[in-house]
Amino acid sequence: MPALLILTTCPTPQEAQSLARGLVEQKLAPCVQLKPVSSIYHWQGEIQQDEEVQLMIKTTQERYWAVEQYIKQHHSYELPEIIALPIQTGSAEYMEWLQA
Repeated sequence: MPALLILTTCPTPQEAQSLARGLVEQKLAPCVQLKPVSSIYHWQGEIQQDEEVQLMIKTTQERYWAVEQYIKQHHSYELPEIIALPIQTGSAEYMEWLQA
């Protein structure tokens, strides 16, 4: 079963932690890492710059749609970033753990 790395950002550490914990508790992802980032982007005709928290969500292709729905339901952004990248390879032990 293919593995994915899903990226999203949150406006605060509290929201990021809540979202990450919920994904793990619901067994939609075995691991979510959080990291502060500075984002510059276009929004509603203007350039914005914000400090955010990036979530790096490890999951499987089979769980993608459930993860996407969970993010949309629990995120404060009108249009949250939800980007999925395929995990091409990894250590056999880690990939087995991720699949389980």
